Amino acid sequence: MYRVRQVWRVSSANFYGWRKNPRVFLAFCLAFILCFLLSDKAVTFAAEHNTLLQLAEPFIWTFGDANSVLLISLLLLLLFADMPNLGNEVPLFLLRINRRTWMLGQIVYLVLSTLALTCFILLSTCILAGAKSYPANLWSNTAAILGYSDIGKEIAIPAFVKVLELSFPYECMLHIFCLMLGYSVFMAALILYLNLWKENGGMIGGIVFGGYGFLLNPEVIAEWFEIPIERMKLANIAFGWLSPLNHATYYMHNFGYDNLPKLWVSYTFFVAGSMVLFGMSLHRIRNYSFHFTGTQKR
Repeated sequence: MYRVRQVWRVSSANFYGWRKNPRVFLAFCLAFILCFLLSDKAVTFAAEHNTLLQLAEPFIWTFGDANSVLLISLLLLLLFADMPNLGNEVPLFLLRINRRTWMLGQIVYLVLSTLALTCFILLSTCILAGAKSYPANLWSNTAAILGYSDIGKEIAIPAFVKVLELSFPYECMLHIFCLMLGYSVFMAALILYLNLWKENGGMIGGIVFGGYGFLLNPEVIAEWFEIPIERMKLANIAFGWLSPLNHATYYMHNFGYDNLPKLWVSYTFFVAGSMVLFGMSLHRIRNYSFHFTGTQKR
């Protein structure tokens, strides 16, 4: 129990530093701006056609798309650029507790921060839906129009028929939330581990990780290599398994009639991958060289 309190104190000290950290405010402000820009198409469409949205639909249609998940996850580069956090309190912590306990506090902070950012994004999209939304757990007429016609494709809103027919809004919202959270925690764990190897290594690794997911987008590959339509199904399945970003995309999953990953496979992938990276960080911290110039990291 004493060890748990120590871990929580380390994590709390990091959160306490938010009030003096402009990067944190910038990350959340950019998250809100991105939510506004990305969800505006669905909200504007509903307003122009005088239809309502289900409360969760702006979040579903916005972050059911791989590119939107990628854009939001890049904010983690801004939020966790200085991980592990070497603030003024760290020398005192290292005198009183061991390195593994201190690193566990950093990991708890990282997971809770990612959860807070994801919750903020969900809340922002619900607020942006405003008066044009209702809370009942039923798909709206707007979703039906977008899903059962070509309008959704024309205005780049990922309203897929299989999503509408095989799930309800809040169930769909929960899965998209958990997938985005899993992808973000995995990316944050990667940033932490690479920063332990080399300063700013996490920034480079995060950009490469995001670029890898973007390049394995079936639409991008099809456009670049001019893959014929009859082969797109095989490419879609292959990249659905190989790309972490596609694992975080709700409609890129098996709903009973294709060979894409099931949701539990993606959840297992993100949890297992994050645990492995956190374990490697705990191992790496044993030989990590702390360098302070006054109270700042050198």
